[in-house]
Amino acid sequence: MEFLESSEGLANELDKAQNFFQSNNKLFLIIGGVLLAGLLGFVGYRYYQDGREADAQKALYKAVYDFESDSLSLALKGKGGNEGLLSIADNYSGTDAGNLASFYAGVALLKDGKFDDAIQRLKSFGSSDLLLQGRAYALIGDAYMEKNNAKEAIDYYKRASDYKANAFFTPSYLLKLGLAYEKNSQPKDAASTYKRIIDDFPMSSEVMNAKKYLGVVEGQVGE
Repeated sequence: MEFLESSEGLANELDKAQNFFQSNNKLFLIIGGVLLAGLLGFVGYRYYQDGREADAQKALYKAVYDFESDSLSLALKGKGGNEGLLSIADNYSGTDAGNLASFYAGVALLKDGKFDDAIQRLKSFGSSDLLLQGRAYALIGDAYMEKNNAKEAIDYYKRASDYKANAFFTPSYLLKLGLAYEKNSQPKDAASTYKRIIDDFPMSSEVMNAKKYLGVVEGQVGE
């Protein structure tokens, strides 16, 4: 820091800095151009995404209406100028509406007995929502149970029951988990799952069934 104590030292440092910037002028122009292009690209992308989100929301409104009217084929495939859930999910991926379309499509496909397609769509869905993400895991478990694959169902029922555990939805997921354990010949795990419902969620509507099923599997555990 001694050079700062004299005017000559400071002048020499300023000369060095000026020479550095002059000799690297093109480099700084390139860096500045890249940063500006990145900023403009980000702004343009956000504008593009906002437009896609608005379009996706409009398309999803009609598809969800058909879904709630139990017009599953119409909801999935659309008709005329109205896009269906499958098209919305594919054409508007990366948007919130496109993500939600994947969830609705998975539910509709599950109801329609297309279990593999339902699993694919529901696995592509992701949310931090208390209800929807846990519900998506449970529905994947349902699809695997329909395919007689209790092992995979157990995995997804566990995810559902562990996801933001609460008194409203968790007991029903645990009941499904217990039944999947039974189907997979794991009575001990089924018993502990039913006990969890009884102990942790004593006011839930699932408690009565949990006690009934527990009485059956406890006999199997002792065999």
